[in-house]
Amino acid sequence: MADDMTGLTGLLYEMGLLKRYKRTGWLVAGVRDPESIADHSFRTAVIAGVIAALEGGDPQRAAFMSLFHDSQETRITDIPYVAKRYLKAPANEDVTADQTRDVPEVVAAMLRGAIAEYEEKVSLEAVCARDADKLECLLQAVEYREQGHQNVQPWIDSSLAALKTATAKRLADEALRTNTLDWLTRVLDRG
Repeated sequence: MADDMTGLTGLLYEMGLLKRYKRTGWLVAGVRDPESIADHSFRTAVIAGVIAALEGGDPQRAAFMSLFHDSQETRITDIPYVAKRYLKAPANEDVTADQTRDVPEVVAAMLRGAIAEYEEKVSLEAVCARDADKLECLLQAVEYREQGHQNVQPWIDSSLAALKTATAKRLADEALRTNTLDWLTRVLDRG
């Protein structure tokens, strides 16, 4: 049991790297200090739960998959999209299997199952989680654009093109129609 806890503790420390690793694609757009992979994964999980609930799926399952959808980047980093045409990264399922090699089997099975489901893109929850990943990227691009970064349109366009669910498409349309702080104005106006 001590060996299991040693491996599990190591995995937890490894997941902490996601708080330090930055989303590198934004560097191409000129964002000097982009959000971390953990920042991205957190909001992606929130969005996945919302989309799944509105689409009739299991919000907890969609959110759970989203929390771990980029966890492999502790080992392979966040490879910018343009670099992917030149590099051959291992399958996310293979990285996750390696990451969970020394943890209790119940934890390993839970994480491997979530990643396999996400990568298979078959379940409604996986589709919602994948839409959440793209919608989070779109929201982040809009936020960066409002902060003065003008080179984010390709991220907006590619995110829009990848959305599958009606809910994600409607949310994207609304995000593009409104200002990122409109919610705050509404709250303050209510007093």
